[in-house]
Amino acid sequence: MASGERAERPRGDRYSVLLPTYNERENLPLIIWLLTKYLDQSGIDYEIIVIDDGSPDGTLDVAKQLEQIYGSDKILLRPREKKLGLGTAYIHGMQHATGNFILIMDADLSHHVIHAYYRKQKEGNYDLVSGTRYRGDGGVYGWDLRRKLISRGANFVTQVLLRPGVSDLTGSFRLYRKEVLQKLVERCVSKGYVFQMEMIVRARQLNYTIAEVPITFVDRMYGVSKLGGNEIVSFLKGLLYLFATT
Repeated sequence: MASGERAERPRGDRYSVLLPTYNERENLPLIIWLLTKYLDQSGIDYEIIVIDDGSPDGTLDVAKQLEQIYGSDKILLRPREKKLGLGTAYIHGMQHATGNFILIMDADLSHHVIHAYYRKQKEGNYDLVSGTRYRGDGGVYGWDLRRKLISRGANFVTQVLLRPGVSDLTGSFRLYRKEVLQKLVERCVSKGYVFQMEMIVRARQLNYTIAEVPITFVDRMYGVSKLGGNEIVSFLKGLLYLFATT
């Protein structure tokens, strides 16, 4: 999280941060602390919505303790009984969001800087601001060669097949106008990691304005990545579906 930088915001704006979690008990206290520290210092009106999908490691218990520490006006718990997919987690969280802007991000400490999103949105009054690891000074830190090749390969294939007009289609750090996010999820049919791709594709179809912010993606400090063989297969199936239907 950046320090010493204050985000300017139009009066009356409220930001809802959606944090889907699954086995993030070690990461959640730190990401909540970083978020609240930055948002409070910036004078931003906000709420953080934690959507835990039945984590067996006790993530929800940790979230309940954080709710007591920071207050239920800042930390909202909206858990689900089991793991139902990243896309549906965002939809579930959005249904409880009271902000007119929604920031979606991971709870694994991979996403750190948020001030640039607010500044970029205000500069161009954009409908969607998305992070990119492949433009400007963006990049990835902490990945092994295999994950870098998978990420680069997935992004290259999506660029060739879908021509989305953005440099990073698979990232999950984005700022939306709430009404735009609502319209997009109504049209999206994908779940899991493919959800992020489809959101950008649908946004282009609907002529929403999109801006990108270079980010450095830092690999998780605790826990293990949830990217496995099943996710890769689902990604390829989803990509072919989008290519055939868009």
